Amino acid sequence: MPLRYWVLIFILGMGWGASFFLNAILLRELGPLSVSMLRIALGALGCWVWLAATGGLVPVSLRQLGQMLVLGLFFYGVPLSVYPLAQQHIGSGAAGIVNALTPVMVVIVSHLWPGGEKATALKSLGVLAGFAGIALLALPALRSGGGAELWAILFAALAPLCYAVAMNHARSIKGMPPTALTAWSLTLATLILTPLALWREGVPQITQPQTWAALGVIGFVLTSAAFILLYWLLPRVGATATSTVTFIAPVSAVVLGVFVLKEELHLPQMIGMLVIFAGLIAIDGRLLRRLYMPRVKPDHQPDG
Repeated sequence: MPLRYWVLIFILGMGWGASFFLNAILLRELGPLSVSMLRIALGALGCWVWLAATGGLVPVSLRQLGQMLVLGLFFYGVPLSVYPLAQQHIGSGAAGIVNALTPVMVVIVSHLWPGGEKATALKSLGVLAGFAGIALLALPALRSGGGAELWAILFAALAPLCYAVAMNHARSIKGMPPTALTAWSLTLATLILTPLALWREGVPQITQPQTWAALGVIGFVLTSAAFILLYWLLPRVGATATSTVTFIAPVSAVVLGVFVLKEELHLPQMIGMLVIFAGLIAIDGRLLRRLYMPRVKPDHQPDG
């Protein structure tokens, strides 16, 4: 695969990891539901602008709208609200580590989903490693009696579960270009989330320049532009290579949280991240197959 594609994958992973850092900045002035609502709304706007500029607008049926409403809730509305809510009690680095559970949840949901991919023994081992990593991540909260932090970690794990449901549900949506699918899903999620955010938190009041900057980056760059780039990359590099963003994002979240926001990261949390990474390697399987698959020696050719 060309180096430029790996660079784009690395940028995607770093960017999505930075979204937890930007959440922490936005939460200084906005409520968690307002953070989610504004991010999703700006993401939808960016996608519609792109579709209008590229001639990608397509008609949709009522059935497709219903399917995209479900996708919008499970892929955007719920998880992008869960993380800001959880980050009121946990750091951005911890939230980024929890997000790495997405492939673990995909294995579980796909195994139970009608017609879904069944889990192998190696993937099941990866799932166990993922939950062991979460247990280690929660260990400091258990030791200190931090009940709010513990529940926030467990609550944050709802987001990867939603992503897993959305990924399996997305297979049933036919005939929609990826960017149009994203634009509609973000828009429908915004329509559902906006009344709830306004009811609970009122009209958002933004006074700080850094809040506007963080909102613009997380909405236009890390939501609309990032997903447009993801769907552009996917057919060129394949799902397996694209999935490596899962390894990059939590590292980015931890580095920004510790060195910029001065968050504390305890040893059990670092070990937990490594255990989750080990689980992801088992679920992915490529590295293990490369290490343990017997090498086939070429047949001996007689001298001619």
